[in-house]
Amino acid sequence: MRVHWEGDAFDPECPTRVVLDRVGDKWTVLIVDILDSGPKRFNEIRLAIGGITPKVLTSTLRSLVADGLVEREVFAEVPPRVEYSLTELGRSLQEPGAALRTWAEANVAEIVDNRDRHDEEQASASL
Repeated sequence: MRVHWEGDAFDPECPTRVVLDRVGDKWTVLIVDILDSGPKRFNEIRLAIGGITPKVLTSTLRSLVADGLVEREVFAEVPPRVEYSLTELGRSLQEPGAALRTWAEANVAEIVDNRDRHDEEQASASL
């Protein structure tokens, strides 16, 4: 058994930053949200997300399994069936991930407007 310790995200050597990279990834937030309703097959996840390539989804799912956030279960059927589901650790990420997604959806228009205004100001300044 490993000793429990807490990280320090402000320490550049701390692996907490790796965790923040993982949970801050847009695909992670969406996959966790999709799996919150129960186990899903690969194509169910891909179709629910939209816009993710199979290669990126495969890579992200592998990372989530390695991190212990998602469980991959292979069923001995012909053809083989594989389902992905959240672990308890993955479920603990659902609430903050959903809050982040909700915040992004609520504020996207303002952010896009700000970016457009900034781009226009930069273009005017360079003339």
